[in-house]
Amino acid sequence: MNLKITSCLAAFLLAGAYCYAQSNNNVVEDFKSSEVNQTGREYPMVNSEGRVRVQISAPNAKMVQLDIGAVKYDLVNNGEGVWTGESAPQDEGFHYYQLNIDGASVPDPGSLYFYGASRWGSGIEVPAHDKDFYAQKNVPHGQVREQIYFSETNKNLRRCFIYTPPGYDNDLGKRYPVLYLQHGGGENETGWSAQGKAGLIMDNLIAEGKAKSFIIVMDNGNWTMPRPPAGERPAPSARPGLPSGWADGFMKTLLNDIIPMVDANFRTISDQEHRAMAGLSMGGMQTHAITLANTDVFSQVGMFSGGSFSVEEVKNAPGFKENVKLVFISFGSHELDNRREGFGGNPEENTKALKADGMNAHFYVSPKTAHEWQSWRRSLYQFAQLLFK
Repeated sequence: MNLKITSCLAAFLLAGAYCYAQSNNNVVEDFKSSEVNQTGREYPMVNSEGRVRVQISAPNAKMVQLDIGAVKYDLVNNGEGVWTGESAPQDEGFHYYQLNIDGASVPDPGSLYFYGASRWGSGIEVPAHDKDFYAQKNVPHGQVREQIYFSETNKNLRRCFIYTPPGYDNDLGKRYPVLYLQHGGGENETGWSAQGKAGLIMDNLIAEGKAKSFIIVMDNGNWTMPRPPAGERPAPSARPGLPSGWADGFMKTLLNDIIPMVDANFRTISDQEHRAMAGLSMGGMQTHAITLANTDVFSQVGMFSGGSFSVEEVKNAPGFKENVKLVFISFGSHELDNRREGFGGNPEENTKALKADGMNAHFYVSPKTAHEWQSWRRSLYQFAQLLFK
C-alpha cells in the first residue's frame, strides 16, 4: 500500500514537472537573481529575454499568480506547495510587481520593497543595455539626505530627500543651483532616489564632466481630490479628469515651505536663474501648473511623461517666454505609439512650435520603453546635462 502511494506521488510530481517544462519550453533558461533581491534570496530572477521568474512556498494555497505589467501569470505547484512561474518578456528597467495568493495581493518576500501604486510592494530590475549611466561606480559620490521640517501651510511635519553633490561638505564657501524633482501618482518622496537612482545618475554625470553640480530636492507631492459641496460638481481644469486648482495645495507648500526651508538650510543660489523644476507623470503635470503660474521662481522646466506646453499656454503666462531659459519634454516611445495626443495637443509638435517661437525647447524619446522608470531615468540623464548652463 505504501509502495503504491509513493509510486503515485512520484508519478504526480513528475507529471507536474513535465507539464511545467512543456509550458515553458520556449523560455531561455539563463535566469539570474535580480539585483534588487533581499540579501540571500535566489528569487525573483530575470533572464536574457526580460522574463521575470518568481517562486514562493504556499502549501495551503489553491492558486498563486505573478502580477506584473497589468497582466497576471499563473504559477505552477510542484506538488509540495512550492509555486513557480514567469512572465512574458518585460521592457528594460525597473518594474513594480506583486503576487496574488488565492485572491489576496501581497509583496514577494524575496524582493526589496519600493513605494509605488500607493503601497509598499515588490520591484525588479530587468537589466538594460544602457544601465551604465546609473550604475554604482568608483567615482566621488554625493549624499541623499533625509530632511524633516515643519510645514506652516499644512500645519504638520513633512519629509523630503535632498541630494547634495560630491564635495558639498568640503568647500563650505560654494553655493549650488537647485532642481525640485517630483515623483508620479501613487509614489512618494523616496521614488527618485530608490527607483529612479537620481543620485547615481548625477554622480556619474558629474564625474564624467557632463553635468554641473547642483542640489536636488525630492518631496511628497501627493494630494487628494477635494469633495465638492453637496449637489455641485468640481470645476473642470485644463487637465482632463482633474478639478480646477488641483495643484494649488502642493504649489503653496513648495513656494511657502519647501523652497524657503531649502534656502535656509543648504548652500543654494537662491534666485530664479538657478532654480529648476521637473517631474514625471503627475509630477510633470504639477510642474506644468506651478511653473506657468510662477515664472519669476523657476528658470528651467522638465516634464517627463506628463504632457507639454503649448504656444498658447506660454503666451497666456506673462513672463514665461522671457524668463524660462530651458523647456525639456520627454516620453517613452511606447507611450507615443499608443497616444500621440497628450494634454494640450501633440507634445512633439508643441515642443517644436516653442523652439520655432524662439525658446530653448528640447524633446526626448526614450527608446522601447513605456510609462515606466527607465523612461524617466533616461529623461533625467538627458535633462541634467542641459541644466544651469
